[in-house]
Amino acid sequence: MQWKRARRSDNVVDGGSGGGFRPGGKGLSLGAVVLIVGFGLITGQDPLQILGQLADQAGVTGSSVQQPSAKSPANNQQTDFVRAVLGDTEDTWRQIFQQAGRQYQDPTLVLFNGSVRSACGMASAASGPFYCPGDRQVYLDLSFFRELEQRFGAAGDFAQAYVIAHEVGHHVQTLLGVSAKVQAARQRGETLEGDNGLLVRQELQADCLAGVWAHHAQQRLQWLEAGDLEEALNAANAIGDDRLQQQSRGQVMPDAFTHGTSAQRVRWFKTGFAQGNVGQCDTFKARTL
Repeated sequence: MQWKRARRSDNVVDGGSGGGFRPGGKGLSLGAVVLIVGFGLITGQDPLQILGQLADQAGVTGSSVQQPSAKSPANNQQTDFVRAVLGDTEDTWRQIFQQAGRQYQDPTLVLFNGSVRSACGMASAASGPFYCPGDRQVYLDLSFFRELEQRFGAAGDFAQAYVIAHEVGHHVQTLLGVSAKVQAARQRGETLEGDNGLLVRQELQADCLAGVWAHHAQQRLQWLEAGDLEEALNAANAIGDDRLQQQSRGQVMPDAFTHGTSAQRVRWFKTGFAQGNVGQCDTFKARTL
């Protein structure tokens, strides 16, 4: 992948360790986070969504860090790679939104080390990369790329680009109102988990949107090399619900699915990549996932 052809984004910041939002000048206490998480588990609600709503009510704007610090890895190649991929997602989605008569709002990507506070609460590197709709930011610990290769057997720069593009896909869903509709369904008490649930459909749509980005990026930059597409498909395959459950529990439990099977994740990324059309990514209306 000749990623150095891409424009670098200015929206990558260093969140450090434990950095993030401070409603009213102070962050949520650990006790408050524990209580909220406990409440979410009891009521079946997503704790991150609850924390995100609280952040919205408190007028949270996101990470308090605006520029990389002097000690940040801002000049190393891995961070440069992240800036390149994010920059190209910005170029792609700005163009797609403009063609639809809308304006794309760039997300911020926060690099952190170990743990971070977002508008969705506290998260650790073990959680993996995530997008928080409460502050419209993507959070990434660069050590995940090493885990992606060593634990999941998904090596390669385009595999890493797929991960970033998937999280940006969630940002696109927020801008399009998809995330709000899923949250409204949760508040109505609907069950979101399961192999045919809304969470799976939301995640598979983000995979498809990542494929849409990859399609347009390739048309514009011609940056993919032999084996690059297979790297992304291998990553999608490696983190399917069925495969992860089999590895961790020794059995597959479809009722607990939240992201889709390996085959589904591969299929929807390929759909987005082949078509390059957001309209082909409506997983919510799809009869077969």
